[in-house]
Amino acid sequence: MTAAPAGYGEEVAPLESRRHRAGWALALRGLVALIFGIIAVRYPSAAAGSFVIIFAVFAFADAILELVTAAAVGRMGMRWGWYVVAAIVSIAAGVIALLYPRITFVALVLLIGARAIVTGVLEAAAALSWRGIDGRFLLGATGVLSIVLGILLFASPASGGLALLWTIGVYAVVLGVMLIGLGIWVGTRGRPAHRHASAT
Repeated sequence: MTAAPAGYGEEVAPLESRRHRAGWALALRGLVALIFGIIAVRYPSAAAGSFVIIFAVFAFADAILELVTAAAVGRMGMRWGWYVVAAIVSIAAGVIALLYPRITFVALVLLIGARAIVTGVLEAAAALSWRGIDGRFLLGATGVLSIVLGILLFASPASGGLALLWTIGVYAVVLGVMLIGLGIWVGTRGRPAHRHASAT
């Protein structure tokens, strides 16, 4: 077996660093979602106005981390546009929530449902574009989970308020755990398949 081509080590090192950044960006998104979910589950009886503010903060934080993820994924040579679009959607949802803090609970549920569906579709599309990356099925699963939540919220936006808040909270907790798992997977194990070719 011959030695690795010249410059191989120099090429792998930056890739590993970028992969770590992408992984931790995803994990931080999961942590934010997890915190949001715990608050929603722990205090489901909070006033709708307070929940609007909490949702807006979550949307903005998630958007920032989506942009960070987009930058990290782009440096890995992968498609990053999905994350930018998802960030724009999150920012728009947060702005709407802040501009109309007295929004009715039904309208808030529909807003959360719409964001869940759009971001879910974008995450599923991003997973399909992550060809050769270990663990991309986790990203696809988070997208499907978001789509399912959005459909459920649109199907019964006026049903029991506390039950809906609890459902949203459980969704956020599950989503957060999945994103943290995906981030750890990408940051420590996920490698583009075409980078594994070695000299013979």
